[in-house]
Amino acid sequence: MKKLILAATAVCALGAQTPPAINLTAQQALVKQYCAGCHNDRLKSGGFSFSKLDLAHPDLNAGQAEKVIVKLQTGMMPPAGAPRPDAATINGFAAALELAVDQAVATRPNPGRPALHRLNRTEYGNSIKELLGIDYDPTTVLPADDMSHGFDNMSDVLMVSPTLMEAYVRAAGQVARASVGDPSTAPGIATYKLPRIFSQVRHVEGTPMGTRGGLAVKHYFPADGEYNFQVSFYYSGLGAFYGQNMGKGQEIEISLDGERVAVMELDPFMKLNTVLRTPRMKVKAGPHMVAAAFPMKASGPVEDDVAPIEQSLVDVSNANVPGLTSLPHLHDVGVNGPYNVTGVSDYASRRKVFVCRPVAGADEVPCAKKIIAALVRQAWRRPAVDGDIESMLSYYQQGRNGGDFDAGIRTAIQAIVANPQFVFRFERTPANVTPGSVYRIGDLELASRLSFFLWSSPPDDQLITLASQGRLKEASVLEQQVRRMVADPRSEALSRNFAGQWLRLQNLKDLQPDDYQFPDYDKNLFESMRRETEIFFDSLMREDHGAMDILTANYTWVDERLAKHYGMPNVVGPRFRRVAVTDENRMGVLGHGSILALTSVATRTSPVNRGKWVLNVLLGTPAPTPPPNVPPLKENTVDGKALSVRERMEEHRENEPCHSCHQIMDPLGFAFDNFDTLGQWRVKDAGFVIDPSGTLYDGTKVAGPADVRKAILSHQDAFLRGFTSELLMYGVGRVLEPFDMPAVRAIDRDAAKQNYKLSSIILGIVKSPPFQMRKAEEAVTPASSAAPAP
Repeated sequence: MKKLILAATAVCALGAQTPPAINLTAQQALVKQYCAGCHNDRLKSGGFSFSKLDLAHPDLNAGQAEKVIVKLQTGMMPPAGAPRPDAATINGFAAALELAVDQAVATRPNPGRPALHRLNRTEYGNSIKELLGIDYDPTTVLPADDMSHGFDNMSDVLMVSPTLMEAYVRAAGQVARASVGDPSTAPGIATYKLPRIFSQVRHVEGTPMGTRGGLAVKHYFPADGEYNFQVSFYYSGLGAFYGQNMGKGQEIEISLDGERVAVMELDPFMKLNTVLRTPRMKVKAGPHMVAAAFPMKASGPVEDDVAPIEQSLVDVSNANVPGLTSLPHLHDVGVNGPYNVTGVSDYASRRKVFVCRPVAGADEVPCAKKIIAALVRQAWRRPAVDGDIESMLSYYQQGRNGGDFDAGIRTAIQAIVANPQFVFRFERTPANVTPGSVYRIGDLELASRLSFFLWSSPPDDQLITLASQGRLKEASVLEQQVRRMVADPRSEALSRNFAGQWLRLQNLKDLQPDDYQFPDYDKNLFESMRRETEIFFDSLMREDHGAMDILTANYTWVDERLAKHYGMPNVVGPRFRRVAVTDENRMGVLGHGSILALTSVATRTSPVNRGKWVLNVLLGTPAPTPPPNVPPLKENTVDGKALSVRERMEEHRENEPCHSCHQIMDPLGFAFDNFDTLGQWRVKDAGFVIDPSGTLYDGTKVAGPADVRKAILSHQDAFLRGFTSELLMYGVGRVLEPFDMPAVRAIDRDAAKQNYKLSSIILGIVKSPPFQMRKAEEAVTPASSAAPAP
């Protein structure tokens, strides 16, 4: 009962605010004058009618009330051109609706009930690293996770199937072998490929200095033994070696942990599918950095008949065309082995696993128990009990019976990692909780929620210890842990996973700009764009900026490749460094190449995509759904008259079914049209001077990216609501419902006291009812089994 009182008190605090004076008659008159003409039962514009919303009790239809609040906060209603009241009246109406909903919901707290949460691929890989100290790539075995509302950690779509569980078992086997080695591994080949759009004309990070191109990968060698390395290259469509016109003297070197172990000369007349192999060489078990790269023979400007481009393999037909430089390009590198195995040497993950070593046969079981207990505590995110240890010890014994002590531990590791306790994040309902009631989750469950929120990985020993002691729920202890975890390097996961998915950076991997229109595009550039945005968000978080700096920051992070793309001087090398941004069009994420590229299409910019992105991501209001059978935008043709994107869009939206939606999105997108498909500044499109001017849906005049930024800042409440909602949704791992919005507003109200610092929003989320509490499952009424009367 005490827990229930605490829960209700925590939720009621959301509405502990004096509401503005509510004049129901005035609100009804406002709706009748400005809204009901379109939003009535006959027209139902936008699928909404005010007859379904009781202004005296908006909580009875909170979903509709929240839609009204969003439209008012973003200035989207009343629509452009229609009569509208002054801003103070609109804001007052929205605020009254908010507080009416908040106070009503506070009397019926509902923190939600996330579904059983399976670890996604990122969480799985990070959990393996924390547990065993190995960098395991789960994408080689586990299928891509489904996404919901832009995130891949939503419990409602992290489904399980027999095939997926088999994949987790296979992954567990790979993990166990990589962590402690396996001298019984049969010889095999692991192949690492380079895509054609990856430029190999410069030094590649991880390869030895003085080389260009190639790749560097961390490969786990399962045992001490002999291995060899093989490489193959790119060829033209007719079979000529790409690099043939460079003549003899070209080489490729293989290095292991930075030391050259082999160098092979390239025959310029090699045939298609030729594979070069090194002699076998002895390599010790464990992780080693394998690199294959080309020693640089020369550097400096290239005097070709045509200017060199960044994507060096746009056209492989110039493999042997005189007058064109065609440097050899690596296609893949393979690692073969092991042969003549001699054992397994010690390495970091083995030292992490083997916290003890049996001296005699009688020591084996006690030592195995000690190892298993330590692994279970970390893997299952709670202290191990006797039943856990005994069940896993049986797997150890199976492996030990067929091999040695190491084989037994390897089998136990596989069982621990394949166990549902590792793969799923269980949140059990206490036995004394009334069905349908609200209760505070246990400290161990809170520790997992916290660590997967901030680190995308399991709780560390300090968190588990505090949770086991029942201290994590203490406000001061919890805040201390949040600040410690944000300062930890592992919190970069929040930038990679939350910020990356919130801003839709995952879509960069699917982009394929037209090679001949944009030959300076390559995979390296998109990777630099993505890292710019991730590092930018990470710096805002670590320096504890206000959330609005996401839009207004006057600095960014670039490496040489990206700086060259932006036209920024004096940046050399692959290291990202902070640079000042003086052009107001480039400030904040709206000026990042990643955002501008992912909102374009292969051959041109897309005002629609850019406008939709601003609405969906930054303002948190979904763009209108296009009607069926909308014809595609006409593209420029060789024989047709060249038209700018704006001219084609204006022609496209002449019909009313298109016009009503495009008048909302297009002005936002056109304001960015000076940025081309790859985010470079331009002044002309198809030979026409670009016109970025327009009028937004709320009547605001814009003439460029800086104006859009100011327009968003004028709707600060909408931006903050959207940002906090997304971060809370990511944190709890479930889709938010209308009953969650009071919590979002409470977080923002508290964060306002600290100028919306990111730390205050993160702390607000961690302290909120949706994060710390859970609703018990409703009681199930059994169906009557009585037979009908004759």
